[in-house]
Amino acid sequence: MKKKTLFIGLLTSAALLLGACGDDTSADTEEKKVLEMGTSAEFPPFESINAEGDFVGFDIDLAHYIADELGYELNITDMKFDGLIGALQNDRVDIVIAGMSATDSRRENVDFSTEYNHSGEMFVVPAGSDVKSLEDLEGLTVGVQLGTIQEEGANKILEEENVNFELKALDDSGALIQELLSGRIEAAYMDKEVALGYLEQQDLEAFDDPTTSSPGMAAAFPKGSELVDDVNEALAKAEESGFLKELQDKWLSEEK
Repeated sequence: MKKKTLFIGLLTSAALLLGACGDDTSADTEEKKVLEMGTSAEFPPFESINAEGDFVGFDIDLAHYIADELGYELNITDMKFDGLIGALQNDRVDIVIAGMSATDSRRENVDFSTEYNHSGEMFVVPAGSDVKSLEDLEGLTVGVQLGTIQEEGANKILEEENVNFELKALDDSGALIQELLSGRIEAAYMDKEVALGYLEQQDLEAFDDPTTSSPGMAAAFPKGSELVDDVNEALAKAEESGFLKELQDKWLSEEK
């Protein structure tokens, strides 16, 4: 009887020891923190959704790189571009990477990383259009994406240049192209890289905006975010390692 009791006791001790070892292993395994990112996936080649339903583009690859460098799991939420600043202010997302230019007006509401890309702007017109210059826009309807730097730039042209046109703001770049192709607008004022992508797909022409040099694109954060310095370090590493150049070669047109 004593031998049986001793045997059971040894089994119990072994089970407890194994259980303790298991607890130590689980304690040592920490789940990655989640980096909540907002974007507006209607802005190819920077961000869009492919046929499989996946986020793709320059900014998406860059976001995954940053998350990996900082040890985060990345979760991307798609939303309207003009709602991204509000999402940061309301702490719905930790970071926005959406081809967003780091303008002075936006800096009043959010913090920005160092700039990682600069495109410039173009006016896109139908093939064969007589619109070849800024002056040719007189009396026409020009489309822009709502809440973008192009909307700000178009309003600045109306204020400062000797040309008048009607401005029509739409939700996304795809809608601008549809309005252009259907004849409901005569020109679309767009980010240059986005415009060049549409020129390759559609029967369209374009000319550069001669008036401004817009700020570069940067990641945006809630005011006072502790992520800014870490993301800047990751961007510096991406620049030094050549990763940013790889993204430019992969996603951006060679035509400038």
